[in-house]
Amino acid sequence: MRVKINEWRTFSHWKWDGCDVEDLCGICQNYLDNSCPNCSLPGDDCPLIWGKCNHTFHMHCILKWLSLESSKGQCPMDRQQWETQ
Repeated sequence: MRVKINEWRTFSHWKWDGCDVEDLCGICQNYLDNSCPNCSLPGDDCPLIWGKCNHTFHMHCILKWLSLESSKGQCPMDRQQWETQ
């Protein structure tokens, strides 16, 4: 008896540790488990960064924010000095 596999479908699901599915990036307003506007795919090329203030952002979003002179190096959510965890 032989078995022929006509089709093989795989499915995977992932999410970042420490984030709920409904959490949004406070800068771009995309879901944290999606990519930022600068990236086409979520994952290692678009990581998340947690601040000591417990706010989470896409890495590219917070780096762009912090590069603005008007940000004064502060978290955009609570205006505390930005430090990563």
